[in-house]
Amino acid sequence: LLSTRGTPSKESKYSANMKYSTTVSSSRRKSRKAHFASHSEARRVLMSANLSKELQARHGVRSMPIRKDDEVLVVRGMFKGREGKVTACFRKKMVVHVERITREKANGATVDVGIPASSMVITKLKMDKDRKAALERKNRNKGEKDVAMSNVD
Repeated sequence: LLSTRGTPSKESKYSANMKYSTTVSSSRRKSRKAHFASHSEARRVLMSANLSKELQARHGVRSMPIRKDDEVLVVRGMFKGREGKVTACFRKKMVVHVERITREKANGATVDVGIPASSMVITKLKMDKDRKAALERKNRNKGEKDVAMSNVD
């Protein structure tokens, strides 16, 4: 088989088990476009961070969208190992500002350093009724999957 560009298509080799959903594209170009052109509510979900092992055990949830006043630990990059409270989440830039993680500019001014949400672990959640409901909802869905998969043999 030839694709539209005249090169052999990968589908011919892997047609039996290529992907799970035919409605979702596996194109790198399309997925990058969707990621960078996403709207604010979608970026909230994209800017999720894993919970610490202790929080995962307590709530039965692996990750949550990050928000202001969460306490986080940076696990990747130049500021690895630093802890602090989230002071701002910039969905437009897809970065999070953490207190005490700053750098000095050439003119002497200090500015917050933007850190990607995927580079941090949430160590303490800022709880309110919406966050509590989201945790319960995610945990309930996980429980249903476990029950559904337990009878598969």
